[in-house]
Amino acid sequence: MARRHAAAVSAFLFLLLVGHCHGGKTGICYGRNADDLPGPDKVAQLVRQQSIKYVRIYDSNVDVIKAFANTSVELMVGVPNADLLAFSQYQSNVDTWLKNSILPYYPATVITYITVGAEITESPINVSALVVPAMRNVHAALKKVGLHKKITISSTHSLGVLSRSFPPSAGAFNSSYAHFLKPMLEFLVENQAPFMVDLYPYYAYQNSPSNVSLNYALFSPQSEGVIDPNTGLVYTNMFDAQVDSIFFALMALNFKTLKIMITETGWPHKGAAKETGATPDNAQTYNTNLIRHVVNDSGTPAKPGEEIDVYIFSLFNENRKPGIESERNWGLFSPDQSSIYSIDWTGRGNVDIMTGGNRSNGTWCVASTNVSETALQNGLNWACGPGNVDCSAIQPSQPCYQPDTLVSHASYAFNSYYQQNGATDVACGFGGAGMRTTKDPSYDTCVYMAAGSKISTKNSTATPAPSGSSPSLLAQCRTLLLPVLPIVIALGFL
Repeated sequence: MARRHAAAVSAFLFLLLVGHCHGGKTGICYGRNADDLPGPDKVAQLVRQQSIKYVRIYDSNVDVIKAFANTSVELMVGVPNADLLAFSQYQSNVDTWLKNSILPYYPATVITYITVGAEITESPINVSALVVPAMRNVHAALKKVGLHKKITISSTHSLGVLSRSFPPSAGAFNSSYAHFLKPMLEFLVENQAPFMVDLYPYYAYQNSPSNVSLNYALFSPQSEGVIDPNTGLVYTNMFDAQVDSIFFALMALNFKTLKIMITETGWPHKGAAKETGATPDNAQTYNTNLIRHVVNDSGTPAKPGEEIDVYIFSLFNENRKPGIESERNWGLFSPDQSSIYSIDWTGRGNVDIMTGGNRSNGTWCVASTNVSETALQNGLNWACGPGNVDCSAIQPSQPCYQPDTLVSHASYAFNSYYQQNGATDVACGFGGAGMRTTKDPSYDTCVYMAAGSKISTKNSTATPAPSGSSPSLLAQCRTLLLPVLPIVIALGFL
C-alpha cells in the first residue's frame, strides 16, 4: 500500500512538473492588408519552415484556414468589428457562419481561439454594446456542435481600455467602458477564457522618449529599474509594466484569476525620420528578448513565473495600412518571403544580432537556379569535402537545414567557401554553379557569413544571468525532475 501511494505521489509530481516546464507560447500575427503577399499555401509553408506553431488571423478567410490544414499549426481566427452587428442580432447568422467557414475545415485545421471584435474601444464606430451579445451567440453556436470546450472565445483590447497604466499598481479600466467590460469579464471567467490585450512598448518610447528609455522598452540589461511606489516592485522593462497594469486593473474589479494573453506586440523595423527607434536592430532586439522572456516563464514582478502567451506583430509588412511610415513596417518578412532580420523562435538558441546593418554591405555567393542538380550536388560535395567548409549547419535539426532543398544547402556551402577564400570571383565559381549577390541570404536563425566578418553564435543583446540570480526555467525543471524521474521509471509509470 505504502509503495503504491509513493508511486502515485511521484507520478503526480512528475506530471505536474512536466506540465509546468513547457513555457509560454509565442505566435505570429498574419495580417493581409498588403499588395503582392504570397498565397496562403506558401505562407503556411513559410510558417512551418520557421517552426512557428501559433498564428493569429483577423478574419475567417476560407483559403487561409484551408492552407493550414494538417500542419498542426494552431489558428486564432477573428470576427471583424464590421460583422458584430450581424453576429449580435441573430443566432442564425452565427450558425451559418460556423457551418460555412469553420466546420468544413475543423479539425484538419486546428482552431483554438475565436476573437469576437478587435480593439473595439479604438473603433471609429461605437460597437461596444454589440460585442458581448456576439460572443454569447458564438458560444451558443459552438455548444450546439459540441466545440464550446475546444475553441475558446474572447475579444482583443488595446491598452487604451485603461484610464491609467502608471504606476502599474494603479492600473484602472476607463469607467466609460464599464457597460460592456463587466459582462465581458464575467463571460471570460465563466468560460475560462483569457483577457486579450495588444501591447506596444514601442509607442510608449516613441511618444515619450524623455520618460521611457530605449533600453527599458527593449528589455535591455542596461535598463535602469523603475520602482512602483505603491508596491515596491521593480520593473526592468516596459512590457512587464504594461502587463501588470492590466493585472492590477482586473484585480481592482475582483477578476484577478483571469489569465492575460498578449495578442499583439512587436517593434517596427522602419519609420519616418522622427521615428528614430524604428530600426531593424531594435526590432530584432525587442522580439528576440521578448521570446526569451516568454519561453523562460519569467513572468512579471506582480506575477513572477507566470506563463504569458504572446503573438508577435507581424508576419509581413502591410503596405496598404494608413498612417505614419512605421505602420507599414512591422513585418518579419517582406512579401517575397525574404527575412528582414533573424529571430530564434525557440527562445533558447543563439541569434546573430545585426550591428549597424554591416552584413548587407557585403557580397555573398549562392547557388544558381539555372544549372543542373548534378552540378549543384558536385559543388556541394566539393565544398563540404576538399573545400574544408563546415557544413554542420545544413544537417538535420540545425539552423540551415530547412528548407531541405539542394539549392538552399548548396548556397550555404558555396558562400562559406567563398567568404573563407577571399570573396573573389574565382571562389564563387563552382563550375558555373555559383553566383554572387549583394542581397544577404540569411534567414531566421540561419546566418550566412559575410565578407570581413565572422559568424556569431552569441546573442549580443541577450540578458546575461547576473551572479547569484535565479536559474533558468530549463535549469529549474531539470533540478526538480531528475530526483523524481528514477522513481517514476522504476515503478513502471514511464
